[in-house]
Amino acid sequence: MPTVIASAKGQIVIPKKEREKVGIKPGLRVVVQAVGDHIEIRPLPENPVDYFCGIFKGGPSLTRALLQDRQEEMNRENKTGIKFRSYQSQGRHRHCPRRYTRYGIRCL
Repeated sequence: MPTVIASAKGQIVIPKKEREKVGIKPGLRVVVQAVGDHIEIRPLPENPVDYFCGIFKGGPSLTRALLQDRQEEMNRENKTGIKFRSYQSQGRHRHCPRRYTRYGIRCL
């Protein structure tokens, strides 16, 4: 097991063999995390979007669940005749519910 010496600033040099083993290259970001009585250094993927794409393929579809929830909400609105309206849909801003003038501009 290789041993390294920390500098006055706390810097260390990871031996080349260990860097190559885990794929740490110049300029690559790493995660440094204290775990119990030791420190773990793990490389971050170069492109996190591509790396994590498809990670939840085996699980339930969140998009399908959101679409289903929205459909149920629309059905409730149609049954009761009450529709949710935000200030923006009423022509007003959230900060001006009573048509106050703000910054010299009158909110509708």
